[in-house]
Amino acid sequence: MVKNFPGNFLWGSATSSYQVEGGVENNDWAEAGRQGKVPVAGRACDHYNLYEKDFDVVKELGQNAHRLSIEWSRIEPEEGKFDEKEIEHYRKVLQALRDRGIEPFVTLWHFTLPNWFAKKGGFENPKAPEIFARYCGFVVRRLAEGDMAKFWITINEPMVYASMGYLKGKWPPFSKNFFRFLKVIKTLISSHLASYNIIKKINPELQVGIAKNNIDFDSTRFNPLGRLVQVFRSIFWNHYFLKKAFGHQDFIGLNYYFHKHFGYKFYEQKSDMGWVIYPKAIFHLLKELKKYNLPIYITENGLADAKDTKREKFIKDHLTWAYKAMEEGVDLRGYFYWSLLDNFEWADGFGPRFGLVEVDYKTMERKIRPSAWEYKKICETNSLEI
Repeated sequence: MVKNFPGNFLWGSATSSYQVEGGVENNDWAEAGRQGKVPVAGRACDHYNLYEKDFDVVKELGQNAHRLSIEWSRIEPEEGKFDEKEIEHYRKVLQALRDRGIEPFVTLWHFTLPNWFAKKGGFENPKAPEIFARYCGFVVRRLAEGDMAKFWITINEPMVYASMGYLKGKWPPFSKNFFRFLKVIKTLISSHLASYNIIKKINPELQVGIAKNNIDFDSTRFNPLGRLVQVFRSIFWNHYFLKKAFGHQDFIGLNYYFHKHFGYKFYEQKSDMGWVIYPKAIFHLLKELKKYNLPIYITENGLADAKDTKREKFIKDHLTWAYKAMEEGVDLRGYFYWSLLDNFEWADGFGPRFGLVEVDYKTMERKIRPSAWEYKKICETNSLEI
């Protein structure tokens, strides 16, 4: 059976600046790395210098869209002082995508903070929304001109950032404080609202949203307490931010990785990181998002699979359930696999291998994995055969 996607459907893969670019020394992650608190990204994939070759691969793999991010610490290395040279670099990056017929999805902030902002308390600072919106406005004014980029994501995974940095204490600033966690979430909401308003003033035609990591919460059928707990977790984790930002989003970006079950349940398939592989969850999450009546893009979905034995099936199974959601009225318009390249996976360093493209971190050689060629068939035919 063949599932045909809409003719304007976007097929792509995603990266983020600190995870692939290399050479970033002026942000809170690099500083924490120097202190031995987290792994060091170092050269990462050297994408900062090799982006044209990497985009040649994107083109070769039949993708018509690509999600990337801007490194804030490059653009604003000191408070209020913006680096035009780095803006010019990212302009060349976007132009390289345009030259290849690839639609850019630009993320303005993907977890890392300039050192000067981190020292001011980051998103605990009451002036953070104003500071963040100023940065976003500067970038968009410089890079959105001439229809260089239509789609803009202000914030990547706000709940994940707040949880890992301020509740679990595994990421900078390594806090384990519930009240700081809540404060950061509220400030991130205000920061999105402020930046959305500025971007729309610059150009009302630009499409602005966030990339939201939603979790499929589940419980056993005959466990009322478990079901109640999961409903509460879903309302808070999946929807609190989205509801507060309602009216200030032109689309929703869905990042899906996690299925959480309350009570015992055996799962046969897991990724190299031990994450449960449960494709049906993406159907549940997409159906949940339908109530917002907005276009949806799957802005991240992928797994760590160094041997590349599960990736092809993973992609096809998730797209099968995504297609079913579309059949039931969900306005899904694109899919971005995470990630284009093997990269620096935050506190887990370079061990996990998420890429469609394998990277030799010593030589920086790229090697396209077999699963990527299978994904290419889907991208080029705009259809899925099951």
